Amino acid sequence: MIRLLTILMIMAGLAVPAAAQEAASNDASASEATEAGAVAAEEDDDDEEEAAGGEGAYEAAGKYDYGFAGVLARDNRTDLAPLTLASGQPVAGGEYTLKSGGYYRIDINADGSQELALSGGDFFRAVWVNEVVINDIEIRPIGVHSLEFDDAGTASMSFIAIVPGRYTLSIPGSSGETQQAVFNIQ
Repeated sequence: MIRLLTILMIMAGLAVPAAAQEAASNDASASEATEAGAVAAEEDDDDEEEAAGGEGAYEAAGKYDYGFAGVLARDNRTDLAPLTLASGQPVAGGEYTLKSGGYYRIDINADGSQELALSGGDFFRAVWVNEVVINDIEIRPIGVHSLEFDDAGTASMSFIAIVPGRYTLSIPGSSGETQQAVFNIQ
């Protein structure tokens, strides 16, 4: 009999902390529900703003709706005027103005009249190069310092402008202003 009484007392002692925890969590849930109700009452003052997905659904819409493919979608890309690498010809027709966060593609055309390169480490560090395409071969580099053409051909480069500033891509060893392309990232 004493054993039975001891077992019952132990079981009752173990049940008390569990009951106390349940009561505390119920009190916390009740206070959270009261606070949530107060917040909801304050938010109900804005009749103009309604949740698009209904109650219990949240829509994660950002500042821009880029679609399924995100910022790199073809619809978001802006094609820039091509750069020209030719002996004695200007590289660009004028300065480029880009928006930070914008997705761009530029073609670099070489006529093969001379072995020429475009160099611009500062520019390539200020953008994220998505890919460089040469003869339908896609290159996804970690970093680029220059592109050199030994023969005639076209390279397409797609990139996202990141760091605002004024950057140049120029033919190494040249000093003329026509032998460079200037990019202003805003």
